Amino acid sequence: MSQRSMTAALSVLVAAGLVLSACSSDASGADTAVDARGCITEFDATTDYFPDKSTLSDAKNFTIEYHDSYQVLTVNQPYPGGAPESYVLVKCGAPAPELSGDLAAAPQISTPITSLYSASTTHLPLITELDQLDVLTGVSNAGFVSDPAVRERIDAGKIVEYAPGQTVNTEKVVAANPDVLMTGGTDDPSYAKLRAAGIPVVANAEYLESTALGRAEWIKAMAALTGTEAQAADVYSQIRSDYENVAAKAQGAAASPVLPGTMYQGTWYMPAGGSYIGGLVRDAGGSYPWLSDPATGSLQLNFESVYAQAGTAPTWFVTSSWETTADPSPRILATVSSPRCGTARCGRRRRRSGPRAATTSTSAASPAPTWFSPTSSRSCTRT
Repeated sequence: MSQRSMTAALSVLVAAGLVLSACSSDASGADTAVDARGCITEFDATTDYFPDKSTLSDAKNFTIEYHDSYQVLTVNQPYPGGAPESYVLVKCGAPAPELSGDLAAAPQISTPITSLYSASTTHLPLITELDQLDVLTGVSNAGFVSDPAVRERIDAGKIVEYAPGQTVNTEKVVAANPDVLMTGGTDDPSYAKLRAAGIPVVANAEYLESTALGRAEWIKAMAALTGTEAQAADVYSQIRSDYENVAAKAQGAAASPVLPGTMYQGTWYMPAGGSYIGGLVRDAGGSYPWLSDPATGSLQLNFESVYAQAGTAPTWFVTSSWETTADPSPRILATVSSPRCGTARCGRRRRRSGPRAATTSTSAASPAPTWFSPTSSRSCTRT
């Protein structure tokens, strides 16, 4: 073969290779037909646009179903006693799917979203762990936010407050027109007005999960909205591994008595053993008299029974916020531990959100109990 013929043959092979490569790339997945944001630029009904899919191992209150160009996110119980709610998450650039049955009336949301209003500070770690802070444009109460990165954006006016005093300013939300308002697992009367105005309202009821890992896995629900399934899988895998390692170590230690819950209007709300708080205490090597109760909510007890069975516990995990020593709960602490009063020594602890708690009076002669409030920024060890 002459050199000219060989050159011509090589040219044909190279051209054919390029054509085959292009065809193969088009058929292999969604990467060739989406832009930097993840939106479809050339829709192909035969392409699966979700190469990364979330699978759930611990969360029980939501599910995710994948279709080629959309997902169905279903929250089984959007608030206590609420009926299941489904949301159709359509990949941006794809045509709206024609659905039937219950999904025909389900809200359709274009994803990845670019604007999120959050009704709970528990959403913030989900957002920051996925590096999606730019998506957050509204928080219900800025006073409860302590995350430095979020506070910086609030101070810069990039994140607004829309529900001061726990009252949603519907006009403000409608004017801002966020892609999604994510609830804190409640059925606020304002949500119906927002839906009627075209604002998608998506429930986040992670607190109804019965395990801490189930709550943590809600990061995958946030990932469905932001198109970050791969990141969510990595984050959750690490959380699960770390949790299980710590729990395994704790099981080898002697159980430590604790007192969870607090008083409200004369009733002590005690986390049952089947609740996520009960699971946390159990996995951390703690114990309390109601840990064997399989219920998943809170038990309503009188103060006398709590005092009789757990009044000598050295640690009290409080589930309410304290503002001053005039609040009832600190007074109860002094009563539970000792009838005499002395001093308290407190140390600041950084929290993601919540008001500060106050010190309490107690006896120096009694053991040195510690109280810790999940919603406060302080813990106190009594001396």
